[in-house]
Amino acid sequence: MTSREDQHLDPAEAASLRAEAGRLRAENAVQQERITDLEGQVVALAAKVATLARLAFGKSSEKKKSARRSPAVGDGADGTPGADKAGRPRGQQPGSRGHGRRDYSHLPEREEIHDVPEDQRACPRCGSEYARFGEESCEQVEWEVRLIRVVHRRPTYRRTCRCPGVPGVIAAPPPAKAITGGRFATGFLARLLVEKFVLARPAHRIAAALSFDGMEVSDGTLAGVFAALAPLLAPLAAAITERNAAAAHLHADESRWNVFAAVEGKDSHRWWLWVFAGPDTTVLTIAPSRSLAVLAGHLGVDTSTGELPDGRELLLSSDFYSVYQSFGTLDGVGNLWCWAHIRRYFVRAGDAHPKQLRSRAADWCERIGALYAAHTAMAAAEPGSSAQRLAAAQFSACLNGIDADRREQAPRPGLHPAAAKVLATLDREWEGLARHKQFPELPLDNNTAERAVRGPVVGRKNYYGSGSVVSAGLASSAWTITATAGQAGLSPLAYLRDYLGACARAGGKAPEGAELARFFPWAAAGTDLAAWRRGAAPGPRTATADTAAEFPSAAGPAP
Repeated sequence: MTSREDQHLDPAEAASLRAEAGRLRAENAVQQERITDLEGQVVALAAKVATLARLAFGKSSEKKKSARRSPAVGDGADGTPGADKAGRPRGQQPGSRGHGRRDYSHLPEREEIHDVPEDQRACPRCGSEYARFGEESCEQVEWEVRLIRVVHRRPTYRRTCRCPGVPGVIAAPPPAKAITGGRFATGFLARLLVEKFVLARPAHRIAAALSFDGMEVSDGTLAGVFAALAPLLAPLAAAITERNAAAAHLHADESRWNVFAAVEGKDSHRWWLWVFAGPDTTVLTIAPSRSLAVLAGHLGVDTSTGELPDGRELLLSSDFYSVYQSFGTLDGVGNLWCWAHIRRYFVRAGDAHPKQLRSRAADWCERIGALYAAHTAMAAAEPGSSAQRLAAAQFSACLNGIDADRREQAPRPGLHPAAAKVLATLDREWEGLARHKQFPELPLDNNTAERAVRGPVVGRKNYYGSGSVVSAGLASSAWTITATAGQAGLSPLAYLRDYLGACARAGGKAPEGAELARFFPWAAAGTDLAAWRRGAAPGPRTATADTAAEFPSAAGPAP
């Protein structure tokens, strides 16, 4: 059917115009689709810019400006737990009884007498002498660093008889050394490891600290010492790793790590630092990839059947990374997703689109906060008590409320794309998030793993990564050992000093059998644990060596 305008046109011209109109409609549809796609990109980039701006310039805490607690489900306004009441500022409160000054009487003491000169102890008018009747005293804490060169002398004795089969010359055995032929004793080596892998100081800064106190040592010498320590730490780290892999529950996370070494089949220096935190062990390992193979290799998964060894079961707390998603499909593996990540997604959506989503994001954060409060109360209560049952009911109510809200809000027409994305994630991962109801004794988030990797991340900022594969292996072993020791409340310095002493007694090799098992924190004797814990308390520390040092991190005055 032709229009009135077409009746006055030549048929060929009318057909040409209709074809042109069809082409323009098709082009318009393409452009509209492109505009929609670009708008989506703008939204995504705006969210990314807001996130990066918050990380770069925002506050590190996500706490509200107002110090008011949000009411939890079932809480009242009568002062009961969870009631909405004004909070107090952090720190000691005005008028409260303080703890007073700390007691440092355990430190070595050195007296200094500050007396009045003799010519000033008499009256300037009549010359009568002042009579002593007491004294005034105060104390200061001094910081002295000592470098000690210990010379080991072994007198030799020759025989004075002619009895056959008797040694002609005798002497005491040489002092045991953890590194055969090395000049550094076990206390010095332990402090080197603590400085590098616990305090995250680069080797050149350790050398600088030594030079301030009179000892010049090159970075290359320290690198050689670290390389010699790697085989000594490896067996203990392997034993910790074996126990960690057999745990029924693990927190897992990963972060980038550079290894500046050429490795066949790898075209970049980017490796990955993995952390696996169990009930009594923490393993940190540097691997060349971020793939499922690292996780499967750590847990000993049978690659042919895709099953955990011995048919055991595992609960894995983590974020939503695809590797953990894939691992959760194996028989016997259950995922516990991190509620802190979900909360973070809502916070970021509110920051990226404050006008449209900040209020809604705050509401969701309130719901998740109430869930945390109920979970904390449930875990703190005595099992089977009325308080535990009440907290469990509150937790179920919070969880059911979140479930109902996500189902109601997700299909709303005109929902903001950023909000729809977060709700889609919440819907997709709901099973792993809701599974926390079955395990009230386990944390709702993966903060345990993120805290465990914090120290190495500081090291990454200070010395950028590892210079070789051997260095990466040493870092993995040192972090595994010190993190597990810290998890048991032990002093890494005292623990490593004792362990390296055992290596020295073993002839510069790692101890074996029962002597190695002595250093398992989960099975160590009470006397050993007490000694290693005593090392964690403030007190005099003395590291002697052929060339020994007390670094500024824990120094005591010379006796």
